[in-house]
Amino acid sequence: MAKSTVSSAEKLVESAMKGNDASHDAAHVFRVRDLALSLAREEGLSSSPDSMEIVELAALLHDIGIHYSLCCFTKKDSSEGKIVEEFLEAEGVDESKKIKILSIIKGMGFKEEVEGYADSKHSAEFGVVQDADRLDAIGAIGNMIVLLFFSAYTLGLSFSACGGFSPEETLLSCVIENDLSWAGQRRAEKRHKFMEDFLKEFYEEWDGRS
Repeated sequence: MAKSTVSSAEKLVESAMKGNDASHDAAHVFRVRDLALSLAREEGLSSSPDSMEIVELAALLHDIGIHYSLCCFTKKDSSEGKIVEEFLEAEGVDESKKIKILSIIKGMGFKEEVEGYADSKHSAEFGVVQDADRLDAIGAIGNMIVLLFFSAYTLGLSFSACGGFSPEETLLSCVIENDLSWAGQRRAEKRHKFMEDFLKEFYEEWDGRS
């Protein structure tokens, strides 16, 4: 893959996502890209340059046209698919790769999974990209996003402001239940353990027990 294509995709991300909050800004996309490539290597996809190219571009472009704010509402731009498709065409990405990249992007998200799209269309490349996207919502990064939410809405520090957020209710179950890669599940378990330890300490300090 030409480095110029990756560079162009990075510039598109920075431009298209500059108005998003910290949970889904350009930094989020770059974290997802780096993690997806790491998961892909663990899953043995690095033996295929085409697979790694698909993973990197799908990860970079997966949130183009989707606007996020900390109030938890999202708005999908009707031109989202068009923007990505036109970008890939302008960059001269091979047609078969373009189809796979667009398929990954279309299938990502909990809504799509509920509707059955992800289950019927997933590939190894899809698995590591989706896993990376979900993993960015838990662990140390996930905790920081929650705190940013509290700060934005002056909710204080009590996790009960998010509906009784507790160690037992952290996001591991919804991440692992639908994980498509062994590497993703292993990372989820590690991040979940961090969240449990963090929340245990948090509640002990909150109650004056630590």
